[in-house]
Amino acid sequence: MDESTTAWALAARAGDPDAVDLFVRALHRDVRRYVAHLCADPQAVDDLAQDTFLRALGSLHRFEGRSSARSWLLSIARRAVVDGYRHASARPRLSDQPDWQAAVEHAQPRHLPGFDDGIALLDLLAALPDERREAFVLTQLLGLPYAEAAALSGCPEGTLRSRVSRARATLATQVRLT
Repeated sequence: MDESTTAWALAARAGDPDAVDLFVRALHRDVRRYVAHLCADPQAVDDLAQDTFLRALGSLHRFEGRSSARSWLLSIARRAVVDGYRHASARPRLSDQPDWQAAVEHAQPRHLPGFDDGIALLDLLAALPDERREAFVLTQLLGLPYAEAAALSGCPEGTLRSRVSRARATLATQVRLT
């Protein structure tokens, strides 16, 4: 998978429009999932994923293939989320609803298969410290090798392995308590 996406990215850099389409389709789900786990605002996930691809396609000419295209794209996604936080903190959003919390609760989908499990998983992941959550999501949910995940996180591989181990232990303890 990583070899194919990297080859598509390099072909897209050379101007192949079909390779651009294959590159985006192959990695869209991973980028969206990664952004969803980093971002506290579920409404912003699609925008941040789109921003990630816009940034990547705009700087594709600089991609040299020294790392996998997936790692490169996920590092761009991480920066897009950080920039999204900065932007949101500079411009607070106002609600035109008198009871905005009730409006949000009523807007949530109900009775979908796995909805409650998904909410429970999100709650469990949200309780993890940021570094452990990121390490867990990169390796366990997105399936990145530890070396690539460590490079994305900007830490040694041993540190990343420790974070994943501690995240697993914390999640196991939380599941036993529920």
